[in-house]
Amino acid sequence: MRATLLLVFFVLSLVSDDYETWHQRRIESLRSEDGWLNLAGLFWLKEGGNSFGSDQSKPIVFPAKMPKTMGLLTLEDGKVSLKAQNSVNIQLLNTTTTTPDYVFENGKTITMQYGTYRWFIIKRGTKYGVRLRDLAHPALANFKGVARFSINENWKIVASFEKPQTPRTITITDVVGTVSQQPLVGHAVFKYQGKVYRLAATDAGDGKLFIIFKDKTAGHETYGAGRFLYPEMPNDKNEVILDFNKAINPPCAFSPYATCPLPPAENNLIIRIEAGEKDAEMH
Repeated sequence: MRATLLLVFFVLSLVSDDYETWHQRRIESLRSEDGWLNLAGLFWLKEGGNSFGSDQSKPIVFPAKMPKTMGLLTLEDGKVSLKAQNSVNIQLLNTTTTTPDYVFENGKTITMQYGTYRWFIIKRGTKYGVRLRDLAHPALANFKGVARFSINENWKIVASFEKPQTPRTITITDVVGTVSQQPLVGHAVFKYQGKVYRLAATDAGDGKLFIIFKDKTAGHETYGAGRFLYPEMPNDKNEVILDFNKAINPPCAFSPYATCPLPPAENNLIIRIEAGEKDAEMH
């Protein structure tokens, strides 16, 4: 009996360690240079020239620590060029070309830097924007982590996976109103308390599915707009492991400058999933 209890304790310890390691990597990714805690601005470009700097009269107003006039970003035919002010040393980070024609072209962007600030171009539907980061953002120092529900193995569910008989898409809308059609990989189908539930999944890349879902804890214990889940692709038995203990907050839970996708209507669950991350405000 004692040996059995020790074995159970050992197995539970391994499970706990696995989740703690995963959670620590998650926290590190939020704090990283490419994480969501250091976002400092999001500015939508208009066609033509867009002057930027800290001067309040600029179309794009950067933080007060930056020069009043920094340069001009010109959007033309889906491409963005940069003309820096002569006195302002803007560094270009991810390019070998010192004077590129464009800082955004064919979906690829060059990161620009001044001091602790970095910015680059994003595209959302037909809109083009400047995403600004501050590597010394106060949120990095103030971040106290993310509250979670206690680990519950009952929320690690083996679901069957149903692929569409013919290729189809699902409609995904983001928080800025952009609507897109995403290829549907299939539905993860599972039972909870005798009832069947289905979650639509798209392809996250790197051998993972992407599921945006909302449940009855949303707006209470968890983030109001829903949460993300990244299960592994179906196994050879056409099964998917839905480990809701690894459900995470979307970037918008950490910054007003993110452009998160929202759950499709069919992924709004009428049950409470008391697993995974709680609202980012709940420390």
